Amino acid sequence: MKLELINFDISVESDNVLYLSTTENFKALPLSKPEIQYLTKQVDDNDAIVEINQYHRKVFVYVSNCKEHTYKESEKMRKLGYSLHAKLQESKISELIVVDQIQLKDTILPLIEGLSLSNYQFIKYLKDTSKVKHYLTKVQIQTKIMSQEDLDELNAVCNGVKYARELVNEPLSYLTAKKLSQEIQKMGKESGFNVDVLEMNKIQSLKMGGLLAVNKGSIDDPTFSILEWKPENATNKAPIVLVGKGIVYDTGGLSLKPTKDSMDLMKSDMGGAASVAGALYAVAKAKLPVHVIGLIPATDNRPSGNAYAPGDIITMHNGLTVEVLNTDAEGRLILADALSYAKKYKPEFVIDLATLTGAAAVAIGKYGLVAMGNQESSDNMASLKKAGDNVYERVVEFPFWDEYDELIKSDIADLKNMGGRDGGAITAGKFLEHFTDYPWVHIDIAGPAFLGACDNYRGKGGTGTGVRLLFNFIKNYQS
Repeated sequence: MKLELINFDISVESDNVLYLSTTENFKALPLSKPEIQYLTKQVDDNDAIVEINQYHRKVFVYVSNCKEHTYKESEKMRKLGYSLHAKLQESKISELIVVDQIQLKDTILPLIEGLSLSNYQFIKYLKDTSKVKHYLTKVQIQTKIMSQEDLDELNAVCNGVKYARELVNEPLSYLTAKKLSQEIQKMGKESGFNVDVLEMNKIQSLKMGGLLAVNKGSIDDPTFSILEWKPENATNKAPIVLVGKGIVYDTGGLSLKPTKDSMDLMKSDMGGAASVAGALYAVAKAKLPVHVIGLIPATDNRPSGNAYAPGDIITMHNGLTVEVLNTDAEGRLILADALSYAKKYKPEFVIDLATLTGAAAVAIGKYGLVAMGNQESSDNMASLKKAGDNVYERVVEFPFWDEYDELIKSDIADLKNMGGRDGGAITAGKFLEHFTDYPWVHIDIAGPAFLGACDNYRGKGGTGTGVRLLFNFIKNYQS
């Protein structure tokens, strides 16, 4: 969908248009007296987009009565963008002009964001797309309070989300670990970040025991992708490092997932990797002056005659030994190698994102992200929460008390990879903490990363959760 600013008068003969107005000025819109009367009644009855059919074109009107703008108001505008998209699709409208008479950037930007994100669809495997393909191809915006830079940034973020969704929605039959790395390289070439892909020999030489163990049951080699955006005007002396879990498919390994729904959606277990790649795309495309590195360990987790087994002890990249009690707790093993590898960059701050635990999804559902971190990350945790509110990917901080460490102690190794039923999301985070020595936050996106039913502008399937959160955090980051 193309977004562009315009400054010319629109045609009342042909242009489909959305007027964004206020209770003070909507009666001055270029509409007939009966249309104004109809609009007035609709405005009194509800707070939604009013549709007026002029036969030669459609006119949509939104009248705002907002007195104080909050992050909840921004989310309402994103959802309004989704509602508008449904109306445009129903009317088979391909081009729309938005005339902004509210003149508040915090109002129009979220609406366009919701409209753009609602326009994404994953239909590449359908033979006949004619009945489902979205019609909208261009939106022109007439406003005094937005610059082309604002629009370019919004476009960068929305495209980053769409790329992340695309990766999550792809099946394993297409998206192996190697293919994931290739897709990330394409994203880097388009937006401007560098990508270095480490393959099996290099991963073995680095002794990434977690990644290698999980990969033992696979017929495909693992990859370890290093993404970097380093602008000359970077404001941070040391990089922010983003780590994403890249399990391109998870059967549970020899600890096979039970049947009925538990494995059906496991192509989405690389949602963290997709979010990191999408965030790097948006940051580079928007040319944010922040040095950012992404680390993405990738493999599938399958059972085979050579697969790692419960009871195995593996040696990780940083030398710690891990007793494997459950091969379905594999994400923390590949993340741990990446987190210890991150030490080489002497980072200012590290964030990892992962569809890590069902416990996080059960705790808060699709409505937010579970986060926890070490004491050195407290200021950045507060900033992440604020960014989460800004984009409505809200962050819930779980306790990270020392007592949870007792649950992952092993009698025969330095750690075990499972902590039992109690505090499952937290013990997974505690496991990861042993591979960090820098300010760090772990974010579990298991709840909202992949949805079985449409959730307004987030859509159905892969949501790209985490991209907008990370972008907003990095945009406002202060070293």
